[in-house]
Amino acid sequence: MPERVVDEKISREDGYLYFLGKDGYAWRTPMKNNPRGRKQKVGSEKVSREEGYLYFIDKNGYVARTKMNRKGRVAAKRRRR
Repeated sequence: MPERVVDEKISREDGYLYFLGKDGYAWRTPMKNNPRGRKQKVGSEKVSREEGYLYFIDKNGYVARTKMNRKGRVAAKRRRR
């Protein structure tokens, strides 16, 4: 179950892909069908990331996180040894 990390709501526009950048801010970048758009920072709150969580912008426009499922990777590393 995803949990909300930031209280700031991001308003979305068609033709853009929204993501959480490495710097911790929400960004948007134009999709291929939107040639006139430019990459732009849309969030003003910085998110500090924790290990083992996947961060994303949910359908309501809030930054959320959920626990990553890492079971397959751990088993694959053990088999290689």
